[in-house]
Amino acid sequence: MEVPISWDALRKQARKLEAQLDEQMNSYRKLVSNKVSTKNDSEENDIESGVDRLLKQLQQVNIKMQDWVSSGGSEMVSHTLTRHQEILQDLTQEFYRLRSSLRAKQEHASLLEDFREFDRTRSGLEEGVDSTEQALIKERAAISRNTGHMDNVISQAQATLGALVLQRSTFGGINSKLGNVSSRLPTVNQILSSIKRKKSMDTIILSLVASVCTFLIFIYWLSK
Repeated sequence: MEVPISWDALRKQARKLEAQLDEQMNSYRKLVSNKVSTKNDSEENDIESGVDRLLKQLQQVNIKMQDWVSSGGSEMVSHTLTRHQEILQDLTQEFYRLRSSLRAKQEHASLLEDFREFDRTRSGLEEGVDSTEQALIKERAAISRNTGHMDNVISQAQATLGALVLQRSTFGGINSKLGNVSSRLPTVNQILSSIKRKKSMDTIILSLVASVCTFLIFIYWLSK
């Protein structure tokens, strides 16, 4: 990957994207706190797609900054990169959390709507509504509830996947730094290799745990 001309240019770009993300996230927080409808609207879709696009752009800038540090940046530059990576991780995790909360609100509103529809249908049945039509309406309500549950499970799985991708990127940066240090200090190469193996094992264990949890959540909802 081509390394940009200057570190200052990368920092300026990262700060600009972080400022834009702060503005978009504030709008998204307000939208989630005020959301009562069961359907997605254009504003919601626009904000979500905008935040997602900015997060991807900021991640690419972080990768370029990591390449700069790996090519021989100072310790101060390395600390600055770590701070920008932490900001990216915090914003990404909050975005996934808010999106999951929004999906949960929509599911709750959908369940209430299904309940009201069922109550109206039951009243109609008592007045002589055809039983076949009643059965079809009940089946539609059940399908709608199951669909809402599946959307919630998928959102949780996406949040877990996003967190794992960020952690893998962070571990990749750490490994790059360790490789740089080991090339300068051959006497500690064996210790650094042990640290790398431990971090790789931690990443594998974390991925397995997240996969098992997601699978168990999926099985739980299917069994309801």
